[in-house]
Amino acid sequence: SSLLGSPSQVVPTLAQVLLQSMCVCCGSPERALCRRCRGELRPAPSLLPPVGLVDCRALCRYDDVARTVLTSLKNGQRRDVVGLIAADLAEVLGPVAAGTVVTWAPTGAGRARRRGFDQAELLARSVARRRGLAVRPLLRRSPGPAQAGRDRRARQLQVEFTIAGRVPLEVVLVDDVCTTGATLAAAGRALRVAGARSVHGLVVARAVGSIGE
Repeated sequence: SSLLGSPSQVVPTLAQVLLQSMCVCCGSPERALCRRCRGELRPAPSLLPPVGLVDCRALCRYDDVARTVLTSLKNGQRRDVVGLIAADLAEVLGPVAAGTVVTWAPTGAGRARRRGFDQAELLARSVARRRGLAVRPLLRRSPGPAQAGRDRRARQLQVEFTIAGRVPLEVVLVDDVCTTGATLAAAGRALRVAGARSVHGLVVARAVGSIGE
C-alpha cells in the first residue's frame, strides 16, 4: 500500500521486493503478515490511558507476535506492514470530533536517520489518509537515550517533547507501542500545554503493565 508523505521514498532492491511477499513472522509466501499469524495477535488489554490522555486505543497486546511485526518494521525495513497495520488502526480509532488532527510521537532523530524513516510517522500518515483526517508534525523529541530496555522511572525522566507547529483542540497521537506509557504521557503533556483540549492515544500494541503512567 502507498504511504503518502513518507519521509523517504527509495527504490527497493530485488531482495526487498522478494521479502515483501513473505510473512514477517513465519516467512510464508502470502503477504507481509499472513492470515494465520495475523490471527495470533491477541486483543489489547483494557487499561487506563497514560496520564493526560483521554483514552488510548490499541490494536493488539504487546506480545511475541506483535514484537516481531514491529521489529520487522523498525529494524528490518519491512515498511510493507504499515498498510496492513494502519487499515486496522483506522477502524480501532473509532469516531472523532470535527477538526481532529493526527500527529505522532517522533522517535529520536538519530534513530530515524539510521532507519531512513520514523515508523510512528508512517503509521500516522497512513491512518490519517484512510480516515480522511489532517495529519501534521506537531512535536519534536528532545535528545536523549533510546527508551527500549529502560525501566519505568528512567523513561519518565528522560523523554521530553517540544512543540513543532500550531496545536489544534483535538489531537490523535500515534505511536507504535505503549509499554510504560511515559512517551505518550510526555507527548500529551506538551500538546495540552500548547492548547490541545483532548489528546487521544492510538498505538499498534500495548503492554499488559502499562497502566496510567
